[in-house]
Amino acid sequence: MAVPQGAARAPAAEHSPGRPVVAVDCNGADLGPAEVAAGADLAAAQGARVLLFGPAAELGAPREGVAVVDAPLSIAKSSDPARAVRASPEASIVQAARAVAQGRAQALVCAGGTGAALAAGLFNIKRTRGVYRPALALPLPVPGHPVTLLDVGASVEARREHLVQFAFMGAALARVVFGVRRPRVALLSNGEEEVRGSPLVVDAHAALRELAGSRIEAFEFVGNVEGHELVTGAADVVVTDGFTGNVALKLMEGVSQRTLSAVRDAAMSSARARLGGALLRGALQRFRDEVDPELQGGAYLLGLRRLGVVPHGRFTRAGFAQAILRAERGAREDVVGQTQRALLGAGALRQSPVSAPVASLPERQ
Repeated sequence: MAVPQGAARAPAAEHSPGRPVVAVDCNGADLGPAEVAAGADLAAAQGARVLLFGPAAELGAPREGVAVVDAPLSIAKSSDPARAVRASPEASIVQAARAVAQGRAQALVCAGGTGAALAAGLFNIKRTRGVYRPALALPLPVPGHPVTLLDVGASVEARREHLVQFAFMGAALARVVFGVRRPRVALLSNGEEEVRGSPLVVDAHAALRELAGSRIEAFEFVGNVEGHELVTGAADVVVTDGFTGNVALKLMEGVSQRTLSAVRDAAMSSARARLGGALLRGALQRFRDEVDPELQGGAYLLGLRRLGVVPHGRFTRAGFAQAILRAERGAREDVVGQTQRALLGAGALRQSPVSAPVASLPERQ
């Protein structure tokens, strides 16, 4: 039976009524909307409550804990996400973000493009009061010690106060979602000394060092880290501007993929190599599981009034399930509220401009 666009098709019964609802845009995934819906079913089996937005005909019958809103229009591949969001209020990502803004859901997961998720979030959910700009945080699947890197592309340029706020955002995410009790936060630079780095990094270092001197409870500032230390566990959260973060991320992805491909080719290069590969198969599978990016849920959109998670489009149902569960945990533990309280306590929230007194305004001629 067709479901009217914008109307929710609810399951027969919902459980865990006290748990947050996660709005999920199903369009844009490489394996199609049905794979995202299958991930929602896996999350619901663990108690999550999910509101799916996508082509209802492709999503199948919802299981307990899942409801469906027919929203077939996708803008995931749009070359101008901001314009597409404004021009397409019926698009699945726009409807999902609007559901969060209206309080029908408490967190957002977008299986499509990052640009569309960011634009829909900014236009509908809005920035958290006092936050300058949002950031994209990505947990790097480092064996034995995952590291959260932000910003990885929400914006290209940044100022000192932006990086300071990113430090608080990333620390709250690491603490609430990833269970790091008191995260160690560092700035990405070309040297560990306080005077090394661009003027932006030097200024941000001074500001964070000053805050650290006041014994902030949100995190421990450990100074600068160089690029190679991203994967050594020198910090739990590494802060940088969106341009640098995105370049660093793509470089790491390219090197890791090429290295794994070279190892696979070497293991298949001869009968002897194939025998050795067979002996190592169990250990290599455990390593592969440990560095699997799907386990972390994707990138986290921070700085909005609700948490957003953007899983990679190539994820399978297991990755989408993780994204939903991580988003739900962040909403349940109030990562947004914890971030804002920490920023307020540190005096790092953006101050609203003070209106000029009436007496100081020039008289109208």
